[in-house]
Amino acid sequence: STQGYSSAASDVYKRQDYLLIQDSVEEIYLIITIVMNKEIDLSVSCYGKTKDLDYDLVILPWGATEPHNLHLPYLTDCILSHSVAVDAAERAKKEYGVRCMVMPPVAMGSQNPGQRELPFCIHARYETQKAILMDIVASLHTQGIRKMVIVNGHGGNNFKNMIRDLSMDYPDFLIACSEWFTVLPAKDYFDQPGDHADELETSVMMHYHPELVNLEEAGEGRYKPFAIKSLQEKVAWIPRDWQKVSDDTGIGNPKLATAEKGKRYAEAVAEKYAKLFSELAREAVYCPE
Repeated sequence: STQGYSSAASDVYKRQDYLLIQDSVEEIYLIITIVMNKEIDLSVSCYGKTKDLDYDLVILPWGATEPHNLHLPYLTDCILSHSVAVDAAERAKKEYGVRCMVMPPVAMGSQNPGQRELPFCIHARYETQKAILMDIVASLHTQGIRKMVIVNGHGGNNFKNMIRDLSMDYPDFLIACSEWFTVLPAKDYFDQPGDHADELETSVMMHYHPELVNLEEAGEGRYKPFAIKSLQEKVAWIPRDWQKVSDDTGIGNPKLATAEKGKRYAEAVAEKYAKLFSELAREAVYCPE
């Protein structure tokens, strides 16, 4: 499996995994080259690579553990946020000379009612997520890191109040947060974007990890809106009961997804993030008086 590895190949280390495939006629040896960048991806890095390097900021992908229609992995939000973050970090290093470290993705996400009841869907409470974030910040602060960007891959997560609290405890530690799937308008890249296991997420997964996607398994992602007009108009917000709005857990039809669409969107988002990382690392946050 190539899960967790970026598709970019600049300044990388390579490992070959040998998989034995056996059929009735002959044995076939398939060589899969996994691309790794140990300088910027902690999931594959080692102390020997990082100990003598200086880092401008840390990138923290954050996802969830939940069903994604019938065809995408439970860890889709982790895989995609991590892959986009690694691509962006590689661009930031190559184009701006900014060195980032991408942390392993956090898989503890906040769920709606009707989701936790589904097999292996894990709901992490606000207090749990805040405790995780506090421990990460405390550790990085002790090590001299002062800037971090959360790349969120799960729409149910919300970090703003946590970040406000941490800014009181660590006033010299800057935390920015962003949802990678809202950085650019989905409608400019996809035909029928939804908001969960849809054409967007499926396309980007097909770009990074085509081996994890079988569109023939996908449900249609049909969903029911709220019956109350004011809720449809977003006058107020309530959590959606997932089992009352979707039969296959998807919100949006994934059938039009292609790897080409995913590549175009992911690369554009990674470029926006690379620029953000450079600005946060090198520029003043506030205008001078």
